Amino acid sequence: MDEFMRAAIDEARAGLAEDGIPIGSVLVHAGKIVGRGHNRRVQRASAILHGEMDALENAGRLPAAVYRDSVLYTTLSPCAMCSGAILLYGIRRVVIGENRSFLGEEALLASRGVELEVLDDAECVGLMRDFIAARPGLWDEDIGR
Repeated sequence: MDEFMRAAIDEARAGLAEDGIPIGSVLVHAGKIVGRGHNRRVQRASAILHGEMDALENAGRLPAAVYRDSVLYTTLSPCAMCSGAILLYGIRRVVIGENRSFLGEEALLASRGVELEVLDDAECVGLMRDFIAARPGLWDEDIGR
C-alpha cells in the first residue's frame, strides 16, 4: 500500500479511537506530508472538521503553488464542502480510499480538471461499513441527513 494512503488510514483509525468518525486525510507536497488530519466533528464539536478540512487546517497557510502541486489522500470520497476546498485551493490530484460507503462530489471535481484515483481499498471500506452499522445516527449527522 502507498505510504500516504497508509497515513490517511492511520488518521482514520485515530479518529475512531477518539470516538469520532473514521475518515482520515493527508496533504502531500514534493513527496512529504505537509498536513494530516481526521474527522474531528465529534471531538471538537465542529460543524466543518471533516478529515480533509482538518488536514488542510493542519497544513497551515501555504502558497497557492504548493496546493497546486500537492496531492490530497483521503480515505473516503470528498463531500461537497471538502470538494469546494479542493477546488478553491487548486489541488489537482486526489487519491480516494473508497467511494462505496459515500459517493461525494467526484463528478464535480473531475469536471473541473481534478485527477481522481479511487483505490477501492478493503480496509477503508471495512472501517466505514463497521462504523455506519454501529453509529448510523452519527453518520447521518456527518453527511447532513
